[in-house]
Amino acid sequence: MTAELPSPRVIQHRPHDESARRAQFRMRFSSTARGARLARRLTTVRLDEWGVPYDSDASHTAALIVGELATNATVHGHTSGQDFALSLSLTTVEGTRVLRIEVSDTVGRAGLPETVTPPDPSVETGRGLLLISALARRWGSTERAHPTAAGGKTVWAELEVG
Repeated sequence: MTAELPSPRVIQHRPHDESARRAQFRMRFSSTARGARLARRLTTVRLDEWGVPYDSDASHTAALIVGELATNATVHGHTSGQDFALSLSLTTVEGTRVLRIEVSDTVGRAGLPETVTPPDPSVETGRGLLLISALARRWGSTERAHPTAAGGKTVWAELEVG
């Protein structure tokens, strides 16, 4: 017997059509491995709805970036009882579609590097931001616009999707 998962709550979604210049999606997830996996999966679903096919390199790259940022939010940005949020925004800039991925958590920016250096090869972790810096057209972090009592940050990355 399998338990049914509650349907996720979409905070904001505007479909992408010919007249729209921007499509947006925002959802909160539990700060767990399951939440990170669901965020990655819903990213590919949303991108497919916006015309970026599941099997495309852009979809795979976006899923990898969301997976890394969401995992970081659950491992390093977790505060008991607090979720992380995923925001996707697809805009057209001079004929090129650009996806902006944002993952927000409740822990401040302390300890988050401004630049990424390769980790010690003998260490099994610490390559997530290195991957993001290699795959994204640009990335960074900011303090949350509406921080919780515990503070918070948003780590973002931009990716050309066609």
